[in-house]
Amino acid sequence: MYSTLIDSETVQRNIDRDDWVVVDCRYSLADTEAGHLAYEKAHLPGAIYAHLDKDLCGPPVTDFGRHPLPTADVMAARFGRMGIGEGTQVVVYDDANGAIASRLWWMLRFMGHDAAAVLDGGWQAWLESGFPTRAGFEANEAAQFSGAPREGWLVTLDDLQGLPILVDSRAPERYRGEVEPIDSRAGHIPGAVNFFYQENWDENGRYLPPDILRTQFAQLLGDVAAEEATFHCGSGVTGCANLLAMAYAGLGDGRLYVGSWSEWCRDPARPAITGEKPLR
Repeated sequence: MYSTLIDSETVQRNIDRDDWVVVDCRYSLADTEAGHLAYEKAHLPGAIYAHLDKDLCGPPVTDFGRHPLPTADVMAARFGRMGIGEGTQVVVYDDANGAIASRLWWMLRFMGHDAAAVLDGGWQAWLESGFPTRAGFEANEAAQFSGAPREGWLVTLDDLQGLPILVDSRAPERYRGEVEPIDSRAGHIPGAVNFFYQENWDENGRYLPPDILRTQFAQLLGDVAAEEATFHCGSGVTGCANLLAMAYAGLGDGRLYVGSWSEWCRDPARPAITGEKPLR
């Protein structure tokens, strides 16, 4: 079972197996249909497509950020339509070093499906390996997904008070409130520390070795256990890349505040802290 990262060579050896499902999660905030169009032009053979807005989000129930989490019933139904059942190995990828794909990875594991892994290096790594691609649209035969939410993994707005640590995964300049290209206000949640999710990668877009990641997260978390650490970002997407890196480092599974800054900043009565130096 692969439960964190997987390399292109391993995927290539197993891609034709009936018990493997590959999901393309390419997406761009600047053009929300660009990922789907890129998928139709070329994708991993047999891969299906999952759209961040349409497949990995739902009407706001637990949170009111830009990318609300679907309900458990909706997630189970969608995963079943993807062909994910008991014993299915899922591989997810994007062209952003897992920044988008890690959202689906987290959702599957949140729902109790541990056999989910992100393709290290993503679409670019697959192309660099010289492996074949396929055009058009693909679908899988539906399966019965029977997972259920894991208690304690999901943090809501009402849970934010008194957390051992709240980690803002956005870029340092957004955390400090110097720029805000997406949301209505700049700044960060009071008490949050900053750890930019891209610090988990090397210059080639591969995740750093587990020992280096462990050192980074030890500096970040101090004496807080990984399972007590809560991560967020702008809308509950790229924060999952930090959770993936922490799990890959062997530290365990943290918690996700899906609503993130986009939910927090909606209410002008909630303070927006600016100008503080990030932890890293």
